[in-house]
Amino acid sequence: IIGVSRHDLDHDGYRDLVTQALFEHIPDDQLEAGALHRLVSRLHHLRLDATDPEGGDGLHSLLKDTPGDGAEETIRVYYLAVGSDLFGPVCERLDDLGLVTPQCRVVLEKPIGSDLASSRVVNDAVGRVFEEAQVYRIDHYLGKESVQNLLVTRFANIFLEPIWNSRWVDHVQITVAETLGVAGRGDYYDQAGALRDMVQNHLLQMLCLVAMEPPTYVGGDPVRDEKLKVLRALTPLTGADVDRFTVRGQYTTYGEEIGGPSTTETFVALRAEVQNWRWAGVPFYLRTGKRLATKESTIEVVFKEPPHAMFPHSEGVTTPNRLTIRMQPDEGMQLHLTAKHPGPGGIRLHPASLDLSYDHAFDERSPDAYERLLLDVMRGIPTLFMRRDEVEAAWAWVEPILDQWDRAGVEPVRYHPGTNGPAAAATLIAREGRTWQE
Repeated sequence: IIGVSRHDLDHDGYRDLVTQALFEHIPDDQLEAGALHRLVSRLHHLRLDATDPEGGDGLHSLLKDTPGDGAEETIRVYYLAVGSDLFGPVCERLDDLGLVTPQCRVVLEKPIGSDLASSRVVNDAVGRVFEEAQVYRIDHYLGKESVQNLLVTRFANIFLEPIWNSRWVDHVQITVAETLGVAGRGDYYDQAGALRDMVQNHLLQMLCLVAMEPPTYVGGDPVRDEKLKVLRALTPLTGADVDRFTVRGQYTTYGEEIGGPSTTETFVALRAEVQNWRWAGVPFYLRTGKRLATKESTIEVVFKEPPHAMFPHSEGVTTPNRLTIRMQPDEGMQLHLTAKHPGPGGIRLHPASLDLSYDHAFDERSPDAYERLLLDVMRGIPTLFMRRDEVEAAWAWVEPILDQWDRAGVEPVRYHPGTNGPAAAATLIAREGRTWQE
């Protein structure tokens, strides 16, 4: 495992850095001394400037002697946690050094470019070196247990399929809320903003998993084919629709954190529709932001009210049935129902829920999202990674929103840290008689 950076670290310094991080982030009962030693002994560090066209000889020296029968038998994973403008040059340098073989894989961190045109430039540059099957565009949200369990819930249990459509589903809410600000990512974030950083990838990917048709099997291209169909079925938001169906916000202390005024959004809420046979007419409400009241990532599938009130003299209230998928903080699912409160006399209606918490249901450690995804890269399993056409379809839908914001000079609506975002986000969903599930 070779860490490459511009930091002036030797092998031991890098090992100390990783060991410190492990003790900081991993519970003591999950740190086994033997495993820790085996991991740290495999770590090396190489100082290298990725922008230097002459650099890389040290990397070649480290990799030239490979295990196995030869370089063509060795699986190498190149993980590029750098700006997307460096993806092409780094790949070309690896090729120049003779370090690219059919068994190699390259992992790309999002975002891939900053718009559709730049995304194509980046993908073309990487594609000149690596075949598409070797490219793994990583989105850590797709590695979360609850996101993958959504596929199992939908396609391994028959009871939901008959009602997973516009006849029975009223609307869907997808929320990714963070309590932290931009922290040390100010330079990057101020160039990106919430729409590029979160909506174009994380939230649209979750929307795809909710809305996709059943694939022939869950694996590889069949899943990615169905996600692509969803992205291409999204109703375009342009012009006045952007003004009506999107909210752009910024928390009040953002300028202080980055050292000056900015019009970059730290919050986005929007209304989307998937125009196909299954979902036509069902709104999908998406929102994400920083410095909000709670840290949570949830998908809420809200079903319609019963067509007839059969308990006219009952006490209490009925609420729509909901399926809640929680990615954080406590991964799991809840099915919200209406039940009769125990006791004699009249019928008293009471909301109740069926809970599945992974921590409680399964007495074992749940892998970290990146842990699962990196193992999939090593094993050559592409299901949870975005294909090029997916990335470009997502950019094609997001880009008109960015264009309209720029053209109309849409300033972010200010909101205070520790709240649920700007009031305009509540208005967006309230116009249609709905409320966010907090």
